[in-house]
Amino acid sequence: MSTCIFQRQHLLLLPSQQHDTRSFKLQSFTQIPNSSLGFRTLSSRQNPSAKPSLQNPQSDSQIASNDDDPYSPSTSTESNPFVFTLLIQGFREKLGFDQLGMEIMSIALPAALALAADPITSLVDTAFIGHLGSAELAAVGVSISLFNLVAKLLNIPLLNITTSFVAEEQAVSVKADDGSTCVNQDDVASRPNKKFLPSVSTSLAMATTFGIAETIALSFGSGFLLNTMGIPVDSPMRVPAEQFTSIRAFGAPAIVLALAAQGTFRGFKDTKTPLYAIVAGNLLNAVLDLILIFFCGLGVSGAAIATVISEYLTAFILLWRLNEEVVLVTPNIDGEKVAQYLKSGGLLMSRSFAVLVTMTLSTSVAAREGSVPMAGHQICLEVWLALSLLTDALALAGQAILASSYSQRNYGEARRVIYRVLQISLIAGCSLSFILFLGFGDLSYLISTDSEVLNIAKSGTLFVVASQPVNAVAFVLDGLYYGVSDFGYASYSMVVIGLGTCAFFLLAGPKFGLAGVWSGLFVFMTLRVVAGIWRLGTKRGPWKLVYSETDQENR
Repeated sequence: MSTCIFQRQHLLLLPSQQHDTRSFKLQSFTQIPNSSLGFRTLSSRQNPSAKPSLQNPQSDSQIASNDDDPYSPSTSTESNPFVFTLLIQGFREKLGFDQLGMEIMSIALPAALALAADPITSLVDTAFIGHLGSAELAAVGVSISLFNLVAKLLNIPLLNITTSFVAEEQAVSVKADDGSTCVNQDDVASRPNKKFLPSVSTSLAMATTFGIAETIALSFGSGFLLNTMGIPVDSPMRVPAEQFTSIRAFGAPAIVLALAAQGTFRGFKDTKTPLYAIVAGNLLNAVLDLILIFFCGLGVSGAAIATVISEYLTAFILLWRLNEEVVLVTPNIDGEKVAQYLKSGGLLMSRSFAVLVTMTLSTSVAAREGSVPMAGHQICLEVWLALSLLTDALALAGQAILASSYSQRNYGEARRVIYRVLQISLIAGCSLSFILFLGFGDLSYLISTDSEVLNIAKSGTLFVVASQPVNAVAFVLDGLYYGVSDFGYASYSMVVIGLGTCAFFLLAGPKFGLAGVWSGLFVFMTLRVVAGIWRLGTKRGPWKLVYSETDQENR
């Protein structure tokens, strides 16, 4: 039996009801002159899934003889339509974007957008407040710096610890799958069974406590804090700074609760819900800024009120969504869990303090060079820090996935996570370097138009560009520390590195100026990478289990 088909660039096979596409064998190909149409003559061949036929015997060698034929039906129908797909898959594999790589990126990308939302909103706030006057703008800047300091020392450690602890408990509960992590809630009709994770209720309780304490301290101690920040009583910045600080202090509980809830969602590997909540809060903040500052004439106080309301909206959305998944409040707080939080939090606070002192000293040394060099340095530093948001997102993705694998004792998967997230971070860092090398000059023009300042900033291009791969790996290594709860080494190593870098600043800064400052920052990040690689290589502490020869099963 023979069958003819039409060809236009690729084979188009039209199977009959009696034959499968694998039941044909190419005999000849005829091209119609001056036409794109051609005829192929096919004879039936044995379907591989069918039993051999005595009337039409086929040998395996005869069927296989046409496997290399470019016009073979099997080649055309199975390979050619998927060439582009295979190329994409190969490209993804080269970049580490297999299933694990895609999981990392699915967590990191929404997280990066969420991290970028706050700086963008701060720019909008700055633009609104800037229309009130230079004194008001400077006063709000000092107040925001004060809140950022509190966040870095107290609130961010709670966020990182919550992510790790929740990811561990969630992974263990899923693997156990015995119902022991659920409690009945008769008053919740839609979800009679919610997960009970002690880390969640403990984190929220501590967040509430910290938030109230911060509100009291910032409200009643605003005068003392502003004196410490160098704002005297007779300064034109003093009154608006006190207004903004004392009002915004009432948003502290919402900030800390929102961070604890974000840590919980990150532990669940869900970074989209926090993104939606943060975007909603920031949009409300922008709208209220316009209304309260200008239409209501509240000035700096209106900006503070808008910020507080938006912070409570973000916290409400996160807690409302979280309440659908887990038990938020329990009458019995686990004392052991609280002790773990306090111990780990103390370690991360000391680590954050070491980073803060190091970065502050670098700015202080740069400021001694004069206003113009300092302005150019600030441009480089702002770009340098802004890009860290992208690699911070990779770090938290690696933290959540590694904590899950580690707590399930799936150490083979944990090793794959470590390798893959470091691979992606290196690719991301090199990509950022390439982009900055081409566009750093244009980006500088968006920040300043002063020719002297721009010349200083351009001289730091090499520092900003060359440091991106190192920064990316350093930030991801931080996430890996947290993923296995290696908080002790993360803290102690950072203190030692910070002390060494500060000594470098004090020695090289006065002699080499900004070049010494930039070199010191590069040394700071490089030492963090060296310390991280050394920790993984020595296989000590929790890494001893990760790099054990065989995976242990959770019994």
